[in-house]
Amino acid sequence: MTASIGNSRGITTNQTGVHDKLDELVKRYRSGASQRPVSEHTRETFAQAEQWLDGWSGTLILDSCCGVGESTANIAAQFPEARVLGLDKSAARVDKHGYYQQPDSDNYRVIRADVNDFWRLARQAGWKVQRHYLLYPNPYPKSAQVQKRWHASAAMVDLMALCPHIEVRSNWLIYLMEFAQAASHYGLVSNLAEIRSQASMTPFERKYRASGQTCWQLVCSPEEAQD
Repeated sequence: MTASIGNSRGITTNQTGVHDKLDELVKRYRSGASQRPVSEHTRETFAQAEQWLDGWSGTLILDSCCGVGESTANIAAQFPEARVLGLDKSAARVDKHGYYQQPDSDNYRVIRADVNDFWRLARQAGWKVQRHYLLYPNPYPKSAQVQKRWHASAAMVDLMALCPHIEVRSNWLIYLMEFAQAASHYGLVSNLAEIRSQASMTPFERKYRASGQTCWQLVCSPEEAQD
């Protein structure tokens, strides 16, 4: 996962554009409450996160599905005044984070959690998140898999409630086009651009670009924030 060689295959999909059921799915999930039970291990992780935050009232940033946490360390270095939480459901990936640990940095943690459950718990607890990063989520590129994408699932309601300032990156342009369209249902406007910086935020970004693939950045925020 940390390799920088360019051997990553591009996205293979049977979609040619935004899914034709996207708007219908967003509206359906927005009008109902998720019935999915919250996993016990994520409840325990959430309690540990709250203990670490210890009533923190400053800037709080989430890096969801952070993998090995390289992006979390990068975000924490960019915002040293903030507290940053990296979340990933894979214990194996989280356990590899030590390689990316920033020296003398105590403003972030990388923890194992199911992000769908964690978002709901954070919303219920009234967390105020200033920035939220979703970097290279699993695209589930087959048309039949659309409801596995965050923006076309029940998790979108909690995601939107937590923070209106969201950055999503992907090497699949349609995913970001869909996310922007879904976010518009919640009053957010989006800016989409190709990533041209030489630095890479994650191992996936580095690998995709080394393979000659274009990576994209989508920034969503309230309309008034862009005036």
